[in-house]
Amino acid sequence: MDYSAAVDYIRQYDGYLILTHSNPDGDTLGSAAALCSALIRSGKNAFLFRNPEIPDKYQGYVSSYLSPEEFEYNKVISVDVASESLFPKGFRGSVDLALDHHPGNSLRTENKLLRPRYSSCGEITYRLIMKLCNDVTDEEALLLYIAIATDTGCFQYSNTNYNTLETVSRLLKQGIDSKTVNTRLFRKVSKARLQLEGKIYSSLRYYRDDLICVALITRQMIEESGATIDDLDDIASLACRAENSNICITIREQEDGRSKVSLRTFGGINSIDICSVFGGGGHESAAGCTIAANPEAACEMLISVIDEVLR
Repeated sequence: MDYSAAVDYIRQYDGYLILTHSNPDGDTLGSAAALCSALIRSGKNAFLFRNPEIPDKYQGYVSSYLSPEEFEYNKVISVDVASESLFPKGFRGSVDLALDHHPGNSLRTENKLLRPRYSSCGEITYRLIMKLCNDVTDEEALLLYIAIATDTGCFQYSNTNYNTLETVSRLLKQGIDSKTVNTRLFRKVSKARLQLEGKIYSSLRYYRDDLICVALITRQMIEESGATIDDLDDIASLACRAENSNICITIREQEDGRSKVSLRTFGGINSIDICSVFGGGGHESAAGCTIAANPEAACEMLISVIDEVLR
C-alpha cells in the first residue's frame, strides 16, 4: 500500500480503534497517539485501545486518546504491531489496516502500509499524517519525536539515517520541547532501575571468545530490585555495551515462566535468522521472540541456534 491508498482507505470509514503492541514502547504509543489526533482533526471518531501495559512515563502523553469503555469501533488500525502474537492483553479481534516498519510483518490483512527502510513507525506516521492533513500539530510533532527517538535509542542506533534526521529536523522546527523529553525518557532512571542494571552488568555471560554477550534477567532479580514495568524500558540495550560483542542477547523471565528474548546484532549477522527459529521476527539488526522455557534453558537453545547460523 502507498500513502495515497492508505489515506483513501481511512477516508472511507469511521470509528477507528488504534492498536499498540504488547509491552508498548514510545514508538508504538507515540505514533498511535499522533495518528489518533490526526484522525480526529480530519473528522473521524478515533481512540487508542486501552493497552493495560502502558508504562507510567508515557501515560501523560497518551491518556487523553485512550478509548472509553462504551466506544464501539468499526475498523482497527495497528501501529508497529508485527504479528498477532504481539496483540496487547485484552484485545480480541483482527486488524483492518496495518502501519509498520518490520519487514516480516505477518498480520492477516491486505491493507498494509509497510516501510522497512524507515527507522520507526514514527517516520511512517509522520508521512501519513502529512498526506491526510497537510500538516502536523505541535502535539503531534512531540508525539512523533518520542516515537522516532525511542526506536533509534535517541539517534544512537544503526537504524538512524538521513531520513530519520530529516524528519526530526522538521519536527524540531515546530518548537517542541525535546529537552524535557530527552531528559525524562533517556537520561533519568529510578533507583530500582539502577539496582537492576547493577545485577545485570555483574552477571553478564560471554560465549565464543566474547562474540556473544548474554544478559539473563530473572523474576527474582526484578523483585529484589523493586523494579516495575516502567523500569524495564529499553533494557535490551544494556548487553550491547559489551566491547567486541557482535551478538547481544537479553533474556527476560516472564510471569508465566516463558522467556522473552531481545536480540541485537552487528557485523552483518542477521537477527531474524536466529529469532525466526523460535517463531519471532523483527529487523536485520534487532529482533525478538518468546521461548517456552526458563532463561537458563532458553540461553542454551539460543547459543545452539547461533552456532548453526554462524556455520
